[in-house]
Amino acid sequence: MSDGPANVDIDYIAPRHLAGGGDPAWITVPLHRACGWSYGHDPLMPRVLLSSPDQKALLRLEPDPDGRWWTLRHAPAPDRPAWFACFDARTPVEMIAAFTDALTDPTAGQADNTDPQEPLLKAGWSPAHSHHRLASPDGTVRVEADETTRAWWIDTALHDFRALLWQAHFSEHTPPHLITAFTAALTDPRPVPRTAGPSSLPTRNPDLITLSHREVPATQVADALEERIRSLAALRSGPPATSTHPPQRPQAERHRLR
Repeated sequence: MSDGPANVDIDYIAPRHLAGGGDPAWITVPLHRACGWSYGHDPLMPRVLLSSPDQKALLRLEPDPDGRWWTLRHAPAPDRPAWFACFDARTPVEMIAAFTDALTDPTAGQADNTDPQEPLLKAGWSPAHSHHRLASPDGTVRVEADETTRAWWIDTALHDFRALLWQAHFSEHTPPHLITAFTAALTDPRPVPRTAGPSSLPTRNPDLITLSHREVPATQVADALEERIRSLAALRSGPPATSTHPPQRPQAERHRLR
C-alpha cells in the first residue's frame, strides 16, 4: 500500500517584517525562469549571482554573518546615475521580491514623483522625531530618508534600534517606484508562510506577532512558487524558461545576523 502525499509544517506569521527571511528561491527562481536573468554555477561557493538580460543589473546573494546578504547593483542609464539596494538576511523575501518584481515589470510606471512614504501613511504609520522618519504602529520598524542624499534606510528591531533584526538600504538615485513597492509590501497585513519552525523567529511575543500552524501538502508549497513564476511570465511576451537547474538556495532563515 503506497503512502499518501507528504505534508509540510507551515507557520503563517504576521506582521511579515518579524517572520524571518524565508526561502531565497522565492526571488531567485522567478528572476531566472520568468524574467530571463542568467546565473553562473559555482558549486563550491554558497552564493548566487544573477544578471539581467540587458546586463545592467546584478543581484548578488552571498550569505555573510557580518554583512549584507542581498545586494542589487544597477548600472547608470542616460537619465539616472548608478544605484544599489541591499538587504540583510532576515529581510523577508516577500518584500525583496516586491522590489525585484517592480524592477522587472515592463508595465510599471517609473515616475520620480512616486512617494515611498505613501503606503506607510495609509497604513497608519506616524512621524518619529522628524517628518523624514516614520515608525510602524508596533514600534519595531522605522523608515528614514536622508534629507541631503535621498537615500532610504529601513530598520527593524524588537526594542531599541542598537541591535537590528534586519536593515534595508536604498542608495541615492534608486528609482522611487521600486522603494514604494518595498514599502507597500512592508505594510501588507497578510501573513507569510515559513517552514523553519517557530524557533527560528526573532520573537514569539503574542503582543507583537500572530502565528498559526498548519499542515499542507508539499505539492501546495511547490505550486505556490510555480504560480508566482507563471504570473510574472504572463507580464512578458515569452513563456517561463524550462530550466531544470534553478539557482542555488542558501538557507537564509537558518543563519544569524551580526
